[in-house]
Amino acid sequence: MALRKTIRAAAPMAEEKISYNIPLYTYRGHLVGFAAFKRHCSLFVTNSSVPKRFAKELAPFTINHTTIQFTPDNPLPAALVRKIVKVRVGENEKKV
Repeated sequence: MALRKTIRAAAPMAEEKISYNIPLYTYRGHLVGFAAFKRHCSLFVTNSSVPKRFAKELAPFTINHTTIQFTPDNPLPAALVRKIVKVRVGENEKKV
């Protein structure tokens, strides 16, 4: 629930929907999505430049292309999630 609140606070204009069987936030295109699995959780950033841009801050986490994996015991910092979402908003606004 904390991740959802952080995303909503960073992009209050985003539409929340279920897509690809996960919660996905859209604003002028896909922003981010998330999901929980047996051994980890994932934040899907839908743009491969984001993990590169935040490589230093994401170093403690597993990155697979546009997916950032974390665990409940080692969650993504809320400040980092806010920055990622705001970058995605900016990227989508530039495309339009």
